[in-house]
Amino acid sequence: MARSSRGMYCWAISTLLCLLILSLVSPSAAVKHHDFKRCDQSGFCKRNRALADSMIQAGSPDTSPYNLDAPSIKFKNGVLEASIIKSIPNTVPVRLPLTVTFLDRGNVRVTVDEEKRQKGDIELRHDSPVRKERYNEAGAWALTGAGLQSQKSAVLARASKGVSEVSWGPDGRFKAVIRHAPFGVEFYTGEEKQVAFNGRGFLNVEHWRPKIDRPAVDENSTEQQTVEPVEDESTWWEETFGGNTDSKPKGPESVALDITFPGYGHVYGLAEHAGPLSLKQTRGGEGNYDQPYRMYNSDIFEYELDSPMTLYGSIPFLQAHKKDSTVGVFWLNAAETWVDITKARRDTNPLTLGLSGGVVDTQTHWMSESGLLDIFVMLGPTPQHLAKSYGELTGYTQLPATFAMAYHQCRWNYVSDEDVKDVDRKFDKYNIPYDVIWLDIEYTDDKQYFTWDALNFPDPISMEKQLDESERKLVVIIDPHIKNKGGYSVGEELKSKGLAVKNKENNIFEGWCWPGSSNWIDAFNPAARTWWKSLFSFDKFKGTMQNVWLWNDMNEPSVFNGPEITMPRDNIHHGNWEHRDLHNINGMTFHNATYHALLERKKGDVRRPFVLTRSFYAGSQRSAAMWTGDNQANWEHLAASIPMILNQGVSGFPFAGADVGGFFGNPSKDLQTRWYQAGAFYPFFRGHAHIDTRRREPYMLGEPYTGIMTQALRLRYALLPAWYTAFHESSTEGYPIVRSQYYVHPKDEKGYEIDDQFYLGSTGLLVKPVTKEGADSVDIYLSDEENYFDYFDYTVYKGGLKTQRIAAPLEKLPILMQGGHIIPRKDRPRKSSGLMKWDPYTLVVVLSKTGEAKGTIYVDDGETFGYQQGAYVHRALTFADNRLTSSNLGTKGSKTASYLKTIQEVTVEKIIVVNAPDAWATQSEVLVTDGQSQGAKAELTYHAAVGGKAAWATVRRPDVQIGADWSVAFGDTLRDKTDL
Repeated sequence: MARSSRGMYCWAISTLLCLLILSLVSPSAAVKHHDFKRCDQSGFCKRNRALADSMIQAGSPDTSPYNLDAPSIKFKNGVLEASIIKSIPNTVPVRLPLTVTFLDRGNVRVTVDEEKRQKGDIELRHDSPVRKERYNEAGAWALTGAGLQSQKSAVLARASKGVSEVSWGPDGRFKAVIRHAPFGVEFYTGEEKQVAFNGRGFLNVEHWRPKIDRPAVDENSTEQQTVEPVEDESTWWEETFGGNTDSKPKGPESVALDITFPGYGHVYGLAEHAGPLSLKQTRGGEGNYDQPYRMYNSDIFEYELDSPMTLYGSIPFLQAHKKDSTVGVFWLNAAETWVDITKARRDTNPLTLGLSGGVVDTQTHWMSESGLLDIFVMLGPTPQHLAKSYGELTGYTQLPATFAMAYHQCRWNYVSDEDVKDVDRKFDKYNIPYDVIWLDIEYTDDKQYFTWDALNFPDPISMEKQLDESERKLVVIIDPHIKNKGGYSVGEELKSKGLAVKNKENNIFEGWCWPGSSNWIDAFNPAARTWWKSLFSFDKFKGTMQNVWLWNDMNEPSVFNGPEITMPRDNIHHGNWEHRDLHNINGMTFHNATYHALLERKKGDVRRPFVLTRSFYAGSQRSAAMWTGDNQANWEHLAASIPMILNQGVSGFPFAGADVGGFFGNPSKDLQTRWYQAGAFYPFFRGHAHIDTRRREPYMLGEPYTGIMTQALRLRYALLPAWYTAFHESSTEGYPIVRSQYYVHPKDEKGYEIDDQFYLGSTGLLVKPVTKEGADSVDIYLSDEENYFDYFDYTVYKGGLKTQRIAAPLEKLPILMQGGHIIPRKDRPRKSSGLMKWDPYTLVVVLSKTGEAKGTIYVDDGETFGYQQGAYVHRALTFADNRLTSSNLGTKGSKTASYLKTIQEVTVEKIIVVNAPDAWATQSEVLVTDGQSQGAKAELTYHAAVGGKAAWATVRRPDVQIGADWSVAFGDTLRDKTDL
């Protein structure tokens, strides 16, 4: 939810401040660039960019003042420890402890600290109570502990000319070459260099130094005065922006490093930004940005597109990809971070004198305001390997409840409990499925969370009971700002228990947000998280039932009167860490606390929580879904949503969506319809709108629009088994839920920049939403040689590095099925996903050119954690040699038998085979074999190929159990079996 509002929200704020805020957040205005820093307005970014410029001008990294102290090197059990010496003219060198840990999967962790700060041997300014160390707790929040054990078989070999070399991995295939002077590291797979640290000499650790107040020049003196030239210290000791002065009690402490990817022309990741999937260069030039990608979680009002500006979340994870390899870097730092990206063409054959194309090196420059240098290098070699490696480190997407994957209906705001009931009834009246309805801040009493507006929501339980009749849910918003008002028990407890964020004077921080004067819960504090859990119990959060879930917004944190609309950097958190050190993690600590609160709200009745967050960091995928924030109702934002969501998958947080229809403004009927078609293939599918917009529930538009949107919604519900399987795969392997062209076809260089079409999981469903006004067709690029088939009418499209034109009138969403896949679905329309639980399945078998297909299906109860004790079905579906078989992929647990008993009546009611062989034309039945029957017959109906459409066949009522082993024999296989 944005910072925009009307005068109705200003009664709690003084008139002058209200007018000021309204002037800042007028709904008709675009993003206010003056509210947010550019690199040249951020002291540490400006300094580090200037250093990079000086090194480029010098033409060699050899002037870098950082050298490895060779005698300090220690190596044991896959861990190298040493000291880097930073040489400074006319002063004592600075020692920087280095640790390099060699991990499994070709991963490496490199950390660089600062000895003086580490030992606390520094002096703080302003009598500040903050910690003296560099912030070293980011890993406690972002990492799971998996994949962090050193590989004890790693081997150190000292070379003579100032180089140390370590090999590790299977057969020593991975190698790190550590250069001593100047310090740098190169990472190899075999003999191929993949990643290089400090190859350009941009390494910078701003060491602690005391502030020296230099004598002022006496302008009235007649005597000659000598002033020694000094560095520009204008942003070292304090920095002012937007009327706020940052006190910087520890002085300058930024860290920076150049990281080069030799031979890699494309890089992806660095969520969240509103730009293309393949990241742009940032040092200017035609089509490039002139600013680095910024990561500083912020409440950006009406964000602009095609921009490196910061948005609501930050994941400092970057993938580099080329035809035969994928590598990655995870920059574990929670402070404000900027990343420059440039590309340089390198001639690989000196004999061609530059006439050949050569290769492209992608050069990156990472700059963070504070904290450690703490970097993971992942040597791939494929996008899948990289996704799994990153998932092991930071956690996989939590498997959500089924309803969370269905359709969510939201606006700011449904005005009363009767309004909610009316919307619920109208969805049923128009036979439109949905699972969740949402309430924004207006449901509360005076913006006091955990309360209800007694006038407009006098009986929330009756509202929730009506929803529960159709297995529907309610989501309510609760933000981290707590109203500062006498008599409000939650706010008074927050202060009296000492659980709020503090200002630089170590007093409770007060700022302004929706409630007016507010305090912020400090979710870094374990006691605060324990207290937060207590607020969600049903007897404490009165008016809520089991079907009520949570939305955490404004958790960057958004502070309306703060610098850059957020919290001052010199605020103080639990453990006496400055806010600057951990800003980007703040939102994650809050939604994590909410997730665990929902787990414990009723003892003995644990359901999978649903939490939506706007702000996030690496690891947020373990406990929340996200959306792309306050977008606009225009075609450009519809188009931009697709690469943004794909990039969330690349960045390890795939449970992502965008506000369908656009948050700001009123979409045209065509735009809203097209957006519902696209949204049906967002992992998180929610319609949402600003309070100033017209009501736009799907039934409001009239025909043909309501009917077309209903078709899109029913398509989402029919494919929920495929979605659920894709979510399960993401939760166990770390793979994206919707997958980009380069991810699915990593060897096809023509697809590396394609970001307007995508695949759903491993299903082979290829989707290209219409995102241009008035378009009645799209061009879909097909990388592989396989045939593709229109999802709706089975029209054949030949692949093989071809672009195919697909007709797409308003009523049609372009979807193709890649040959060789089996897609599970449920075809009976219902009001909600909960009512589909016991419905039978349809399997769509899309045969490849060789007459084969495969797929998987995952099923559990969709709401509890019973699957962790084996209460699930995971089947491999295979079509080969004219036989479709289902075999078990699961492992038995304590609840396996009881769960299988509960679903033994859930069957496959239909099998559709697309691209059916001509030989089946004379067949009228198939032979079904399972544990109950050794030769039951089922009816087969064959449809011949007509007019460019593939032949297809339907098997009705094979009635095999979804959780059992079985086979269905077709064609010659059937005759062979019958002869026996």
